Amino acid sequence: MEILDRDGLNHLVDSLLATGHRVIGPTVRDSAIVLDELSGGAQLPDGWGVEVAPGSYRLRRREDMAVFAHSAGPQSWKQFVHPARRKLWQTDRDGEYVPAEEDRTPLAFLGVRGCDLAALGILGQVLGDGPRPLVIAANCTEPGGLCFCSSMGTGPAAGPGYDLVLTELLDPHRFLVEVGTPRGARALLPVPRRSARGPEVASARSQVASATGRMGRAMPEVDLRTLLRDSSAAERWNDVAQRCLTCGNCTMVCPTCFCTSTEDVTDLTGQHAERWQHWVSCFEIDFSHLHGGSVRTSAASRYRQWLTHKLSSWYDQFGSSGCVGCGRCIGWCPVGIDITEEAAALAAERSGSDARA
Repeated sequence: MEILDRDGLNHLVDSLLATGHRVIGPTVRDSAIVLDELSGGAQLPDGWGVEVAPGSYRLRRREDMAVFAHSAGPQSWKQFVHPARRKLWQTDRDGEYVPAEEDRTPLAFLGVRGCDLAALGILGQVLGDGPRPLVIAANCTEPGGLCFCSSMGTGPAAGPGYDLVLTELLDPHRFLVEVGTPRGARALLPVPRRSARGPEVASARSQVASATGRMGRAMPEVDLRTLLRDSSAAERWNDVAQRCLTCGNCTMVCPTCFCTSTEDVTDLTGQHAERWQHWVSCFEIDFSHLHGGSVRTSAASRYRQWLTHKLSSWYDQFGSSGCVGCGRCIGWCPVGIDITEEAAALAAERSGSDARA
């Protein structure tokens, strides 16, 4: 284990850029901490944090210069491995098929939290193997008010899948670095650093462990897979339907939702056509459209579809939960619907039904 100072983190970014990587990391833009391409380490959000609540997100200044002391923002890393919109192919009047050109620039992700690292692993399983980004994870030491990764088993410590992982320490400001792969070790070679001391390692471990008990939310301690499977007729779906706008925000910000559709477009002359893939949401009325009409026309049925897939039937397809506990769906729901609250309400209703039986 080794220690980087703040300048060393800048040096790591510069080194990755010099080796041809497109470096993606957190930065401040449009009153939020967003993920964007970095041209240097100075663009990282030093001294910025966030305040989050159901339906609420606010940027705030910190009293220190912490870089990674913020919880999930409006975007996830999904957009870089599964773009919201991308061209698949094109053709002209002669009928020649021309596949879209792929950007082969290697990606480096800086500051990936445990929840998002788990989401990248899930997307890799769903979407299949593709070019793998270099992943520099960041262990969480300050969970936000909407975080519940510890109850989903995805954080606050980053799980498997990283090349390097950082734990930020303050007073003085520095980063404990752990190497996960030979690729990560090679990325670290040109960066000035020193060996970590025992107290620094212990402090980093203690802060991450402490974060486990300071989550803003938690899923109920029940078998969620069975709960959702057995709750298809629950009254709670009608309750949530009175609040849900079926806007699809939760699916757009979710780091694991992956559904897409395609559309063909032509130019005004009709001589050129393209096929594009774009994200869609199971909250859209046409998502379940079959011959004769849509299968799920009510808000209750569409919310039930999303939550049941996320927490239950995802296991049947991919062997895990589809929820990683990032809390984005709570923060970016315009009416503040809380997935942990809904799961708890379903568990309480189920428990009451069992008691009456």
